[in-house]
Amino acid sequence: MPAQLLPASAAAFAPRASSVNVVLGSKVEPWLTQTLKRINRVKRPLNSVAQHQRCLTETLSNKNAIWTLASVMLAKLPEADMPTDYAENLFSHQLIHIEAYIVHVDMVLRNEVAYKLTTDTIDALVEYHKEIHCVDAKANSSDWSGKEQQCKKLHDDFVQAINKFVFHADVSALEGLEEDGAGELLCGKSEHVRNSLMNLMKPLVAPPPRVVEIVRQPPLLPSSPMNNIWGTHVAMPPVDAWNVLPSSPSVASSAEVTTPVWPNMHMQQQVHVPSPPMDFSQPQVTNTFYFSAPQLTAPISTMPLPSMYATNQCGMNVVMGNAFDWPRFQDFSTPIM
Repeated sequence: MPAQLLPASAAAFAPRASSVNVVLGSKVEPWLTQTLKRINRVKRPLNSVAQHQRCLTETLSNKNAIWTLASVMLAKLPEADMPTDYAENLFSHQLIHIEAYIVHVDMVLRNEVAYKLTTDTIDALVEYHKEIHCVDAKANSSDWSGKEQQCKKLHDDFVQAINKFVFHADVSALEGLEEDGAGELLCGKSEHVRNSLMNLMKPLVAPPPRVVEIVRQPPLLPSSPMNNIWGTHVAMPPVDAWNVLPSSPSVASSAEVTTPVWPNMHMQQQVHVPSPPMDFSQPQVTNTFYFSAPQLTAPISTMPLPSMYATNQCGMNVVMGNAFDWPRFQDFSTPIM
């Protein structure tokens, strides 16, 4: 869409210009010619584009060329002071006519008409916003520090916005043109004007809660004295792992108690195994050369299981034959209980 090209008179707080900026195309629409002939009391020649442009510019530049864009019903009293009776409540409202004048007509790029609010309309809306809207906004919001400043800023923003307000309509709005350049918006376009003006009246909103910033300590440089304090390593004396004693004497004492795994087998009563040769000796194990963590449960003694004996090594076969492999006796040796 082409950029909006507005004259200086459309800026905020700018006075009304003595002449309206009108841009027509190379061909004039028939409806525009009929409209100009209808509103002119004195017949003027309208045979060229220049004649149409001159006639339309002089008509819209008239001081009485004021358009009524819409009419809004606004309250005269704040909500807290509004009477409860219906009749009194009805008379506590006022009808404000939204009046404006044309500052720009573009029938080449955007095919639109730009309207600027009159000074009287701006003053009426500013007074309503200050005396009614801001009072109701303060009453309907919670209290916080700086509420008055926030309300004042809200009103200042509205003053800026209402002075910058420019309503854009299609060029077909010129069909509502009347004598002396006045007119009204047709085809329900007044509703768009009312909605645009009401959207400028913002509610009073409390500021969001402040986010607490976490202040983090900057990292210490290697040359910092505080870093040297934490950077020094204290040498601990060496600890002999073999001299570490269990912390619980009850666990150590329970570890010394051994319970035979097969208490009901009576293996020695049923099988009479000859004594091993005399040159065999059990190796002595001293606790001074080995270290193990204290056991929480009693250790299982190295007792041969029944499945470790072959079929020919059980029963009478052991006594009658040489089936028992004495060289492997060390694998099945058990400590004498």
